[in-house]
Amino acid sequence: MNQYHSKIRKFSRKEKLPSNTVTSKRIRICMGIMFAILFLLLVRLAFLQFVQGADLKEQAYKQQTVNKLVSAKRGNILDSTGKVLATSAQVDTVSINPTKIKGKNVEETKAKKEKVAKAFSEIFGLDYEEMLTKVNSESSVQTIIKKVEKDKIDALKAWMEENKISVGINIDEDTKHYYPYNNLASYVIGFCNSENQGIYGVERSFNSYLTGTPGKIMTSTDVNKDEISDENGTYIEAENGNNIVLTLDANIQAICEKYLKEGIEENNARNGNVIIMKPSTGDILAMAQYPDYDLNTPFTPITSYWQERWDTLSSTDKTEMYRNIMVSNRYEPGSTFKLINAAIALEENITDTDVTDEFNCIGYETFGADNDITTIKCGSSVPHGKQTLRQVLENSCNPGMMQLASRVGARTFYKYYNAFGLFNKTNINLPEEINSYFYEEDHMYAVDLATMGFGQRIDVTPIQLITAISAIANDGLLMKPRMVKEIINTETNAVTNIKEKEVRQVISSETANKMLDMMESVVTEGRWF
Repeated sequence: MNQYHSKIRKFSRKEKLPSNTVTSKRIRICMGIMFAILFLLLVRLAFLQFVQGADLKEQAYKQQTVNKLVSAKRGNILDSTGKVLATSAQVDTVSINPTKIKGKNVEETKAKKEKVAKAFSEIFGLDYEEMLTKVNSESSVQTIIKKVEKDKIDALKAWMEENKISVGINIDEDTKHYYPYNNLASYVIGFCNSENQGIYGVERSFNSYLTGTPGKIMTSTDVNKDEISDENGTYIEAENGNNIVLTLDANIQAICEKYLKEGIEENNARNGNVIIMKPSTGDILAMAQYPDYDLNTPFTPITSYWQERWDTLSSTDKTEMYRNIMVSNRYEPGSTFKLINAAIALEENITDTDVTDEFNCIGYETFGADNDITTIKCGSSVPHGKQTLRQVLENSCNPGMMQLASRVGARTFYKYYNAFGLFNKTNINLPEEINSYFYEEDHMYAVDLATMGFGQRIDVTPIQLITAISAIANDGLLMKPRMVKEIINTETNAVTNIKEKEVRQVISSETANKMLDMMESVVTEGRWF
């Protein structure tokens, strides 16, 4: 019996050994796995620390740091008497953080987002569905509206307070450029786009001076993107743009625009322009064009000419409404060009003001021979007969000027046209200035020379013509046209003067005085001009 029990005990011990062995193996396997995982974690940590460390640190910095731009105030544009023609007003930009607009549960979040979208729609007059799409967006930031006036911002703030919404809706300070005199000098001043960048006129050509430099606020945020106190936060103050002082006189400009509009409407003309220049300095005192447009609502035509065509025009054709034809269009100067040609003839001693019977108008001039004859008639139905140069100008006689042109010749004309600046842009401080068009000197026929004598078959810009004729009124001295006379630094009040610039002496003072005397005769004695 004892033997039997002994065998049983031995047998029992033998049966338990395999169980202990399995357990030990399992422990070793678990330990091995744990060490492997720990090793992998260490490798991963080392990789993050030493390989990706710098990049992850930069990403963390970006996520925890908020940089806000502080808008710089765009500089003013003033006339020569100090009237403000363009200025900036304080406005705001509204944006949202969609993920922050939420309630306690899905239903509340949905209702809250709909309420916010409806408020934007009603306060700012925006499309509700578009606002709802933005509010439900997954992006971190959505811009709702820019350049908002104070009354609407006040309405939004009151609504937020009433509905106890303090996060998710952002109101950031901004500036908006506007024009106190609406359409006055619209083609000179130009306007800005939605980003406050000048795209036409002085706003464009002096954009770098007017824009200024934005400032910056740098702060830290927590995991919810809320700002936290940070003694290392930085604030860089914005530098406001410079003020630009024009040579224009707003009173003279307004008078020009008034009578130009009346003249165009009375004569049912398509358009017209007037430039007034001070010959001694080259200063542009007025530069008027009609039809014009309102600088505060530049994309809405205000004249019947553009209103009737607007909806049928392509986007490219619509830009014609903003084209300053005084610098960007060429035209045949016609009889005004007779002054230039007469001055050249006097300077070259080819004729004088009052040589009796020097020119003979029989009502026309002919060119060519046989079956290729061109006849150019005088503008008057009655021939002027024998005339002096003074009388040719008083009568605005084309045959007289054709006879003068044949005596002067193309080579001499072109030498002086170049001296008068008619072959080059004036480089006035306005964008998109173009150059003139003249026949090549070596490819000119007699009829071309004749028509050039009274200002046809050539094309110049209005600014080129007035600059050249102003030289006659300035003792023969050509001046560079000047539109801007001062740039004022609004931070330091330092003034940079754009000085008057003499280009060259074109004709003598004696010739200029003779021309002024004949020009007076044209007004007092002329039959028509």
